[in-house]
This record gives sequence, C-alpha cells and structure tokens, in this order.
Amino acid sequence: MGTISLFVAIYLATFVAIGFVAGITGIRSFYWPALVAATAATIAAVGIMESGRWNIGFIVPPWLAARDAMLGLAVAAILIGTADLLILVSTSVRQVRGSGFPWPELWIVFVPAAIHEEVVFRGYLFQKIRAWNRHAGVAASSIAFAALHAGNRGIEPIAIANLLLAGIFLALAWERYQRLWLPIGIHLGWNVFSGPILGYAISGFVPAASLLRIAGGGPPWLTGGGFGIEGSVVVTLVEVGAIAWLMNEEFRMKNFK
Repeated sequence: MGTISLFVAIYLATFVAIGFVAGITGIRSFYWPALVAATAATIAAVGIMESGRWNIGFIVPPWLAARDAMLGLAVAAILIGTADLLILVSTSVRQVRGSGFPWPELWIVFVPAAIHEEVVFRGYLFQKIRAWNRHAGVAASSIAFAALHAGNRGIEPIAIANLLLAGIFLALAWERYQRLWLPIGIHLGWNVFSGPILGYAISGFVPAASLLRIAGGGPPWLTGGGFGIEGSVVVTLVEVGAIAWLMNEEFRMKNFK
C-alpha cells in the first residue's frame, strides 16, 4: 500500500502542478500533462522504493522498441479489422467517406494517451504486484483500467466487460517480452484504427475527424452504441480470442524451453 500511495501522491501532485501552470481545459489537453505525471511518479517510486533498480521495460534499444510497437500496431489492425467486418456483416452499419485523418489529435491525444495508460497500468505498480502474485497483478491492473473508463460516455455492461478483457490482454502482451512497447503499440493501434480510421467512438471519445464515418445502425450490443466499437459483443469475442492466442503462445514457449 505504501508503494501505491507514494505513486498516486506524486502523480496527482505533478499533474495538479502542471495543470495550475499550463492550464488544462478539457480532455484534449489532458494527456501530455498526465504522461509527465506518470513518468515523474514512476521515476520517484522506483528511485525511493527500489533504489532505482527496476526496469519497467520502457527504456530499451530504439530498434527493439520500434519492432515491438510495429508488431502491436499490426495485431491491433487485425483485431479491430476483424471486429469491424463482423459488425458490418451482422448489422446495417456501413462506412462512408469521412473528413480526413486528425493528424494534430494523433500527437495531442492518441500517442500520449496510449503511452500514459500503459505506463500507469502495465508499468511499475502492475509489475510490483505481479512479482508478488501474477494473478493479483493482472486482476488489479485490469480492474483499475476498466474503472478509469467507467464514467465515459455511453458506458454499458458489455463495454465494462470488454475493458476488463482489454486490461488482461494488454497485461499478457507486456508479459510476452516484459517490455512496454508491445502493449503501447496495441493500445495506440486499437484507438487509431477504431476512431480516426474507421470512424467509431473510442471508449466514448469522439475524434475530431476520421477517414471513414459510420452510417446506418443496429442494436447497440452489436454496434457498440455511443461508447464505440468497444461496446460491442463482437469485440468481446475478438478479445477472448486474442487472450487465448497469447496464452497459447506462452504455453508453447514454455514447452519449447
């Protein structure tokens, strides 16, 4: 509890200080200050609690970070593409031309949001709990991840279940290499392919623009409703399949060794 309290205290103090100096006027100005706060909290907690001797898997050779991130982007594209296709064939949803890709929002919102959430939820606190008990670490990080989004626009029980599954999937993605860049790539790709490319809301957040936009409709439990594609039962199936794939990879690697 002392480690968690220290991390949260430094995170909040840093975020409030930045907000006071720079001003935070909405969700689009939230994520870079939040990322700075998460970085400060991680450095301080590791420095105080571990004497600086804990590698969360963020500082790695650039080629390794790029490889993991690109793999994550590819995995996300496959998962979101599969979910989108299943929604298109099972509802009257269709995609039409949108207004274009929101490049400024990519760097203001999507990139810092993905890194921030992975540092917070798959970084030092998750790894510290996991070192004590793996199941507790995965469960705690997944519940906290879902709770963070529980107040978002359009939240429904299916969306909460999908957020819990996403937390498990991203925790297993960290375990694959014990580096943060694979889950960062998955997280970033998931959000970008969902919203700025395909036109869905992302956990209730509506991007400023998108290459495609959604037309038509269907039952919210299939389309995801106002929460976006993550509110669809189709994503439940996709995430369960992704978790099973990672668990099978883990089993295969252990047997190979």
